[in-house]
Amino acid sequence: MPFVVAATYRVKEGEEGKVGEILQLMTPLSRQEPGCLLYQAHKSAENPRVFFLYEQYVDEAAYQTHMATSHFQRYIRDEAIPRLESRERAFYLTL
Repeated sequence: MPFVVAATYRVKEGEEGKVGEILQLMTPLSRQEPGCLLYQAHKSAENPRVFFLYEQYVDEAAYQTHMATSHFQRYIRDEAIPRLESRERAFYLTL
C-alpha cells in the first residue's frame, strides 16, 4: 500500500526563486530512488511563495530512506528549510 506525503511550503519573501530551483533539482534525484513511486513539486498559481509537494513511496520505510539521502539532506534540510516561513506535512495511506 503506497505511502503518500503532501507537503506545503510557505517561503520567506524573496526566497521563492531559490526554493523553486532546489525543488527542480530534487525532482529527478528523488524519482530515481528505488522506493519512490511519484515525486512532483507544484508552485501556487495564486501565491508565488507557496509550493506544494505530492510524493508517493512504496511504504513508509521508503520515505524514511528518502529523507536520509544525501540529496534530501543537502537540498531540503540544509538549503530549502532555512528559506521557509512554514512547512506543513500530511501523511496518507492509499486505499
